[in-house]
Amino acid sequence: MSPAIFKQNEVIKLSLQMAVLASGSSGNSIYVAGEGTEILIDAGLSGREIKKRLERIERNPEDLDALLLTHEHSDHINGAGVLSRRYELPIFASPGTLSACSEKLGEVSLGGKISAGGSYRMGDLQVDCFSLPHDASEPIGFTIECGGDKFGLATDIGQVTEEIRTKLAGLDLLVLEANHDEDLLRTGSYPDFLKRRIRGQRGHLSNMEAARLLPQLLSFDGDRKPVIVLSHLSEENNRPELAYISVKNSLREAGWEVGEDVVLACASRKEAEEIHHYRTDCRGGIVD
Repeated sequence: MSPAIFKQNEVIKLSLQMAVLASGSSGNSIYVAGEGTEILIDAGLSGREIKKRLERIERNPEDLDALLLTHEHSDHINGAGVLSRRYELPIFASPGTLSACSEKLGEVSLGGKISAGGSYRMGDLQVDCFSLPHDASEPIGFTIECGGDKFGLATDIGQVTEEIRTKLAGLDLLVLEANHDEDLLRTGSYPDFLKRRIRGQRGHLSNMEAARLLPQLLSFDGDRKPVIVLSHLSEENNRPELAYISVKNSLREAGWEVGEDVVLACASRKEAEEIHHYRTDCRGGIVD
């Protein structure tokens, strides 16, 4: 038997790549790729701006294989029709979403209808869909797997369901909503009806709700150092530092140290984020 080697902080390349291109009420879009397949989830900016942001992460919109939509609100579909027509990009969405946004999309290349509970193969990506509680026609979230590595997306969610907990547990890459600080929303300038909508069970997740959820999703299991990106932060009712510290403190109370055990970041409204495609053996271990 060869001598045992103590391996610590080993950098391991994932089979998945993920970058948040835009996040927030002004537009949302996420790039996800496997080893041979590239997709977008949502296209809430103009087609021209999404092209620019893809180019900033050195990716070409002509290489995209599919565009997946979470729901029909304009900050998620604004550039979808243009991108589909310009790059012959097939769109996949739930029947309710497609019905609600068909006029906005115009003539597009339709890849197919996808639904909560469904599992779909797109090249080397395995895409699973789950239901989201939001005030839209048939909103869905996604987990995407490639080569044993897994990414999950859940934004625009008014409450955490057991299905969401189950689907988002044990991921390598996670984009999760932390929309508002409860005090800023309460004292802010939004009209009361809008505050009630945001706080409602089909509205948006607060910083504290995201902070309570995340420790339930993580588990120490060898070489995984999960990457968490907090997203869909409200420009008026939140601050990146508030979302970050709320989650950081909650993780620490549960035994997770940001930086050592988990990577934590807040998505930008205005810039494409770096591509995440590495994990680290943060605990170390004996390997024969």
